[in-house]
Amino acid sequence: MRLDREQMERSFLQPHAALAERSRGRLIPEPECEMRTCFQRDIDRIIHSKSFRRLMHKTQVFLQPEGDHYRTRLTHTLEVSRIARSISRALQLNEDLTEAIALGHDLGHTPFGHAGERALADLMKDDGGFTHYEQSLRVVDVLEKEGRGLNLTWEVRDGIVRHTVAPPAATLEGRAVKLADRIAYINADMDDAVRAGLLHEEDIPEEITCALGDVYSQRINTLIRDAVVSSTGKDDIVLSPEISFVLDSFHDFMFQAVYKNPAAKSEEVKVAGIVEGLFSYYSRRPELLPDEYAMVAGTDGIPRAVCDYISGMTDKYCLDTYSLLYIPAGWQVK
Repeated sequence: MRLDREQMERSFLQPHAALAERSRGRLIPEPECEMRTCFQRDIDRIIHSKSFRRLMHKTQVFLQPEGDHYRTRLTHTLEVSRIARSISRALQLNEDLTEAIALGHDLGHTPFGHAGERALADLMKDDGGFTHYEQSLRVVDVLEKEGRGLNLTWEVRDGIVRHTVAPPAATLEGRAVKLADRIAYINADMDDAVRAGLLHEEDIPEEITCALGDVYSQRINTLIRDAVVSSTGKDDIVLSPEISFVLDSFHDFMFQAVYKNPAAKSEEVKVAGIVEGLFSYYSRRPELLPDEYAMVAGTDGIPRAVCDYISGMTDKYCLDTYSLLYIPAGWQVK
C-alpha cells in the first residue's frame, strides 16, 4: 500500500510538490512502514501524542470564556489543517505532508495563549529564549515519549519550526500551512470576538468586507480561492497583492480591536504572575519536577527543564499547580 501511494504521488502531484519517497528522512533512520508513507506515519505519531491531546485545554485567544463554542488551541489546529489541505489539494501538493505540519505546528504552545508565551519568553531571555514554534520542534524532537521524541521527517520538522518566521519553509506544503495559520486565526478570532460581544460583524471596515465577504465563511472561501489562483504555476504560496493588503489591514484592525482590547486582555497580567510563580518555585526545587523533566535538567539545564514543564501544561493544570503550591489548602477552590 505504501508503494501504491508513492506511485500515485509521482503520477498526480505537481512538479514542486514534496514526494514522500524523496523525503530527507528522520533524525534516527527507521525501516519504512509497509502500509503508510513517511508523512502518513508522522500524522499518526502527532495525533497519538500527549502534547496534541493537551491542545484541547489550551487557550487560543480568550482566557476561560463562558461558553462551549470558543476556539481552543486544538480547534484552531484543526481549522488550520483543513484550510491548508484545501489549498494543497487544489494545487496538487502533498496533502499528507501538509496535514502533518498543520497538526504539529502548535504542539509547543503554552497555557494561556500568547500571554503565556510572552511570560516564558521574558523569563528565558538569558537562557536561550522561548518561542512557541521553536518549542513545537523541541516537543517532537526531544520531549515526547519520555524523551525519545517522535522522530518525524525532516520536511515536517522544517514546516513546524518555520510556520511563523522567515525564512519560509523549504516545501510548498509548509508554506501553505503558514498562510493557512494566518487565515485561520484572524478570521476565527473575529468570530470569537463577535461571540464574546466585543465586536459586531458591521464593525469590520467596509474595505475588508467588500474584498473578502460579509461573513466568516465567505472570507475563508475568498482567501483560499485567492491563494490557489495566485499560487498556480508558481514555486511559492502567495496571495494576490490586493488581497494580501486587505488581509494585512484585517490583522491591523484585529490587533487594535481585539488583541489590545482591555476587555479581552485585562486578565493577562495575572497570567504572567502565575507563570513567574511556577517558574520561580521549580527553579528553586528542580527535584520536584516530573522524571522526564528532571532528565532534561541534567542535560539542558534547570531553566530549560522548568520552561519545558510549564509550557506543556494546560490552562487548568497550570492553575491547579499554582494553587497547590501557593494557596493554603483551606482556601483552594475545589
